[in-house]
Amino acid sequence: MTLYTQADSNIRKTWLYLGGFFIFIIFIGWVISYYLDSYAILVIAVIWSVLTSFFSYWYSDKIVLALAHAQPIEKPDNLELYRAVENLCITAGLPLPKIYIIPENQPNAFAAGRDPQHAIVAVTQGLLEILDKPELEGVIAHELSHIGNKDTLLQTMIVVLVGIVVLLTDFFFRFSFFGGLRRRNDRNNQLGAILAAISLIFVILAPLLAQLIKLAISRKREFLADASGALLTRYPEGLALALEKISQDPTPMRYANNSTAHLYISSPFKGKESQSWLVKLFSTHPPVEERIRILREMSI
Repeated sequence: MTLYTQADSNIRKTWLYLGGFFIFIIFIGWVISYYLDSYAILVIAVIWSVLTSFFSYWYSDKIVLALAHAQPIEKPDNLELYRAVENLCITAGLPLPKIYIIPENQPNAFAAGRDPQHAIVAVTQGLLEILDKPELEGVIAHELSHIGNKDTLLQTMIVVLVGIVVLLTDFFFRFSFFGGLRRRNDRNNQLGAILAAISLIFVILAPLLAQLIKLAISRKREFLADASGALLTRYPEGLALALEKISQDPTPMRYANNSTAHLYISSPFKGKESQSWLVKLFSTHPPVEERIRILREMSI
């Protein structure tokens, strides 16, 4: 598999997942409307979820930086890091993002922002201490690829879609169990009762299914960023070596957060990635061994 076919494959799969996500939300809406026998509450829930997500879209980067306790730097603060980002941005044709350092000993990094003009790149102090120049460039290229591939915008969209699912199910339970509306299974027909029971089971499972779709998309974007980053540096081994060092470092992250874990180049929850199939199912990142293998196959 070449760099280009890896990137193309992941793009197709990501948009396939995203299209399925939209269909999934429409189906949830239909199920809830059927069960509650009203379309008004569905419209209200969707409008409310979009309004509440608007703030997150515009200020997502600031929220993430605050959660990570990241500090902005200028060129004199870390000349090597600044030049690495600057040179790779010129190569990628991207505007220079704001650069931050996270006061954490765990080696890690992430990118955020709604578009390339409002993007940020953040790396931990631990990352700067253990990587040499080609490895650091590999990590920076990976993060810039997230920006160039519009992954930061896509991740925001996915968070919004998951939020819509959660809000819809919340409205459903509030109005269904607290006397808000008449339910379809009150019609005293066997088919209606069966459909209502299926609807109830589906709505209960909907947030879980939405989370799984979100994680599947997140994992595909990591593969794509690896491939794009390798294209940018023309040296896949640099990122492969960096991922090896990052994965082997046992240092925990003090401010690891479930809501932002998918943004990092490697899961900030050290030691939990390979405990069981269930942990792998809910992992925000693909296995590091698989990422390294694909990168090294690209070098051949």
